[in-house]
Amino acid sequence: MSYMLLIVEPPNQRVERGEAAGREVYDQMVRFAADLKERGKLVAVESLTSQKDAVRVQVRGGQPKVLDGPFAEAKEMIGGFFLLNCETREEAVAIAQACPAASWCTVEVRKLGPCFI
Repeated sequence: MSYMLLIVEPPNQRVERGEAAGREVYDQMVRFAADLKERGKLVAVESLTSQKDAVRVQVRGGQPKVLDGPFAEAKEMIGGFFLLNCETREEAVAIAQACPAASWCTVEVRKLGPCFI
């Protein structure tokens, strides 16, 4: 089964952390990803840039609406993700608990599935 770990963080956390501390947490995440890959659990992993680079798109009544970031109303942002191949939900949750990012943000575990259910 495929599960996604979404790294949910405060939008200004990276700036407030600073470059040296940012490099340290990045290195922790790289080591974590390497371990998951070695164990055959990692399908994909990526870090996302800040919301200032994001764009939100909606189409309502045939009219597109495009909103450039940063988004003032956002209290958190998706900072990255891990796509995993796990046997059970419990295994995915255990991996999330071991994720270094769980120490400074929230790791949301989501099972992949069809959108019509």
